[in-house]
Amino acid sequence: MKYHIVLTKETAERLKKESTPGTNVPRSDLKLLADHLNASLIERESYKVSLMDRICAKMAGTAENWSFARHLTSQIEPDDVVFCPGEEIGIPFVAAFSSRKKRPKIVVWFHRITGLRTRLVLKLLKIAKFTDLAVVNTRPNEKFLHDYLNIAKERIFFIRHSIDSNFFASRTTTSNNNRPIIVSVGLEHRDYRPLAEATADLDVDVKVAGFSQFFSRQAQTFPKVMPQNMTNKKYQLPELLQLYQDADIAVICLKENNGAAGITALLEAMSCKKPVVCVRTTGLAEYLTDDQAIMTIKPGDVEGLRTAILYLLNNPEEAKLRAERAYKILQERHNLETQVEALAQFIQTLDE
Repeated sequence: MKYHIVLTKETAERLKKESTPGTNVPRSDLKLLADHLNASLIERESYKVSLMDRICAKMAGTAENWSFARHLTSQIEPDDVVFCPGEEIGIPFVAAFSSRKKRPKIVVWFHRITGLRTRLVLKLLKIAKFTDLAVVNTRPNEKFLHDYLNIAKERIFFIRHSIDSNFFASRTTTSNNNRPIIVSVGLEHRDYRPLAEATADLDVDVKVAGFSQFFSRQAQTFPKVMPQNMTNKKYQLPELLQLYQDADIAVICLKENNGAAGITALLEAMSCKKPVVCVRTTGLAEYLTDDQAIMTIKPGDVEGLRTAILYLLNNPEEAKLRAERAYKILQERHNLETQVEALAQFIQTLDE
């Protein structure tokens, strides 16, 4: 039995950066997983895209991923195990093998699957039937797979999002700012309008890194007119690390959603030992269980956000204790090595 990890173009590029000498980037969970499983990393090549690939891409993924999955059917052996780290490649891959009598064992990590179109695709293509194991990092996704797709609970693995915490904790503060800095990062399901309203008249600088290669900015993401003390720009990774370290408070500004939107920014801030205010969403509920570590507010709660920010600024010792408590939780629940090892063990149950 051989193990394989199928990479999209974006994931392959990220792993290449990690492997490039002199490049300082966070360690990848997929590289560690490949080491645990002694798995090969299969990168997407430039295959010819067919009309059917383009039609299928209207349901899920990209035409290139459907072409990639189709060509892999001649490369993967029936007794192999294949891990797909996202539904954007997992759905095409499972569909490509679904008509074959002999097929490999397939494990898919599902991230964004509860939208109407994805629900229909998962049912139509019978993805659950041909997926041997499923991985999720939110409880709503776990419930969805079990209740809607009837996947047995023992075939679903809930894994907490992990992070290379040492990478984000390796900087020191260099800011000469004369007033407190509020930092907020990300674009997926973000709403920075409450943050703008809550801080417009405060003596603080609000620095937003609201850019993403995966998600587009929407009109509802930012206020029509940015307050004078609020900026939004694209930060390169070293600049982003320094921004976290220079910040006094990190705020995770979210719209209600049942996915894991905001989890990366949350863990990055926790890694940097910054006091955090986070919008409590259905998807992040599992990550916000300790109210002595992370202060939470409801989506759109301007007054609650303003109160939380002022409280942390006016009580620096308690803010520090909260940040330290959050960092301890991070080390206990979101350690990269521990979570990857647990995932590898779950995948290896297919060999039993």
